[in-house]
Amino acid sequence: MDGHGGELDPVSRKVHDEEHLGVEIPETAHQISSDSWFQVGFVLTTGINSAYVLGYSGTIMVPLGWVFGIVGLILATAISLYANSLIAKLHEFGGKRHIRYRDLAGFIYGRKAYSLTWGLQYVNLFMINTGYIILAGQALKAVYVLFSDDGALKLPYCIAIAGFVCALFAIGIPHLSALRIWLGFSTFFSLVYIVAAFVLSLQDGIKEPKRDYSIPGTTTSKIFTTIGAAANLVFAFNTGMLPEIQATVRKPVVGNMLKALYFQFSVGVLPMYAVTFVGYWAYGSSTSSYLLNSVNGPVWVKAVANISAFLQTVIALHIFASPMYEYVDTKYGIKGSALSIHNLSFRIMVRGGYLTINTLVAALLPFLGDFMSLTGAISTFPLTFILANHMYLVAKKNKLTSLQKLWHWINVCFFGCMSVAAAIAALRLIAVDSKTYHVFADL
Repeated sequence: MDGHGGELDPVSRKVHDEEHLGVEIPETAHQISSDSWFQVGFVLTTGINSAYVLGYSGTIMVPLGWVFGIVGLILATAISLYANSLIAKLHEFGGKRHIRYRDLAGFIYGRKAYSLTWGLQYVNLFMINTGYIILAGQALKAVYVLFSDDGALKLPYCIAIAGFVCALFAIGIPHLSALRIWLGFSTFFSLVYIVAAFVLSLQDGIKEPKRDYSIPGTTTSKIFTTIGAAANLVFAFNTGMLPEIQATVRKPVVGNMLKALYFQFSVGVLPMYAVTFVGYWAYGSSTSSYLLNSVNGPVWVKAVANISAFLQTVIALHIFASPMYEYVDTKYGIKGSALSIHNLSFRIMVRGGYLTINTLVAALLPFLGDFMSLTGAISTFPLTFILANHMYLVAKKNKLTSLQKLWHWINVCFFGCMSVAAAIAALRLIAVDSKTYHVFADL
């Protein structure tokens, strides 16, 4: 696609939407324009309150401390809402509805940007999904350890089981809009492990008032872990697939998406804030990168919390894998009944194969905090902040004042520098951990 909206490939043929309002949409095998803003808000909130929140006390607060941790989370919330709203406002631009991030970038910049954006997004979503499988494996192992700490069931085995369950779920749910009732289950599971972690951490904090909040490590390591924590901050709030989620919302798509974003960044962030701050308050610099490993309390409560974290992770992973599924389903013309033999066998082969690769990588390098840092650095920063600001600048250049243009350029330059610094810090962390732990480590 060139900057004037030329075609990219046969899959991207444009068809007029069903309401004949002059806005064109790309052809897709998945369902679009069918969900309320409230359902979309729950999709976004499912991502923000996934089992990843159980790691933020250790991966964000421990390296940053109280002041920078709290200020950083609040700033990350504000700038993430702002950047996501910019992308949401460009969803209907140039007489076309851009239901994929790469379509929007390709329309504004051209073919090369289309390919680069798709590459960045694929890496982003692949690493997020890999992280989810690590999380699910950790949750399974935590349940096993509660009842039998004989070391027989190791983390790589748990990760393999988690990958298999995620594949079964992916085969059974054909597209993002089909989640519906599963979003309710996801919210319930989120509340179970967040409330359990919050209450047990609170009890531990009250019982043991003496805690060390000093930032651990040497001066050099503190610098790198601080930069890595900054990448984790933006990772916590951003999907890198906002246009794909916005594609499912009913008209008016921009107004309804903004409502969903306001819901995500107000009500949606509160549980995440609560468990992150209380976890750090209770355990200080010794907080685990998986909070449920730090808490003390009844075995059955911890077991239920870990099982809930496992089940919620299976649902959340499906959201972040859906752009990949949509691309393949559309490319190969997978339409009609989701239960037809052809469509079912296609999902088994393609989605099963994709998640097998995810699972292998997860078992090979199960360093969750490092994955979050590297994902934030090499894809979340560019997709959510650099591209969002620059695309808005290019698209609205004739309508922006000089001060507004300067503001967007400052954002582009600042987050560009942050992206490079965070990538270096994340790679260093992975190198250090790779020396400490062997591949297929039983962490």
